[in-house]
Amino acid sequence: MVETILTIAAGIMLVAIILAIIRFVKGPSYTDRIIAFDVMTISSLAIIATVAYFANRIIYLDIAMVYGILSFLGVLIVARYLEKGL
Repeated sequence: MVETILTIAAGIMLVAIILAIIRFVKGPSYTDRIIAFDVMTISSLAIIATVAYFANRIIYLDIAMVYGILSFLGVLIVARYLEKGL
């Protein structure tokens, strides 16, 4: 039962990544692109956690945490740059 729910959730996350890629390419403003990039990273973090569950590998969660921290810092840097604060 849990595996079925996680498989469905992974499919939904893949659809979210595809829609975010479309918004990233097509987005009319830089803010739309930043938000789309953030959606892609959050969805990929969830996919990494799902893969960690299916593979029974806890080390993947550490990788996801580091990826999340780097993504957060990247969004902050881009936001500061767009704000002309760098």
